[in-house]
Amino acid sequence: MIKEAIILAGGMGTRLRSVITEIPKPMAPVADRPFLAIILDNLNDQGIKHVILAVGYKYEVIQSYFGNRYKNISLDYAIEEEPLGTGGAVGLALNQLDGNDFLMMNGDTLFDVNLDDLSVFDSKKNADLSMALKPIENQDRYGLVRIDEFAQVIEFAEKQHIDKGLINGGVYATSKDFINSLNLPQKYSWEKDVLETQSLDSKIFGFLSDSYFIDIGIPEDYARAQLELK
Repeated sequence: MIKEAIILAGGMGTRLRSVITEIPKPMAPVADRPFLAIILDNLNDQGIKHVILAVGYKYEVIQSYFGNRYKNISLDYAIEEEPLGTGGAVGLALNQLDGNDFLMMNGDTLFDVNLDDLSVFDSKKNADLSMALKPIENQDRYGLVRIDEFAQVIEFAEKQHIDKGLINGGVYATSKDFINSLNLPQKYSWEKDVLETQSLDSKIFGFLSDSYFIDIGIPEDYARAQLELK
C-alpha cells in the first residue's frame, strides 16, 4: 500500500477572509484545532508514514505548529518562494518523496476515502493516476467528472447545477514517474494541465467513494465543519 502523501497546504484562504485572517487556509481552526490536523489525523489512522506539506503563504505558521513529526507521521516541507500554481507545488514536493508512488490531497478538503482501497484500485487498473470521486446531489459549486463503464475518466464538465453526478474529491494516487514524464513547466495548474489535458492521453481513472466529504473553502462550509467535525 502507498504510505507517502503530499498535501497542498499553500492556500491563502481569500474567500475565508471574512472569518479568518493572517493564517494559511489549512490552519483555519475547526473545533479548536487547525483543519490540517484533522487531515493528518485521518492519514495517521490509515497508516500513512511520510507526508510532504507543500506550503507557501505564511508557511512559518504551519511549520512552527507541526514541526517535523505528527503522531506516527514524519513531516517534510516543500516551500514555494513564489506562487507556482497547484501543479508547481506538486513538482517541488516530488523531490522529497522516498518512493515512486504517492497519494495527494488538498489542505482545505477532508474526504474520508479508504486509502488502501484507493491504492489497490490504482494498482489493479495499472493507472497513471486515480482520483477519488464523490457522488453528490443538487449542487452547483463544483465541476463534474464523467467516467465510462471501466471507470476511466472521459470528461471534465464546467460548474453547473446538477441533480446528481460525480465531483472530484481532491484525493489522488499517482507516481513520480508519471508526473515527470509529462515534462511540465515549473509553474502549472494541476487541474488544467494534468487532469483535464491528460485525461485524453493518459490512463486516468475515477475511484468512487461515498464517504464523508467537506471543503472549507467558503464561509458557509467552514461554519458547517465546526458543527460536523467536533
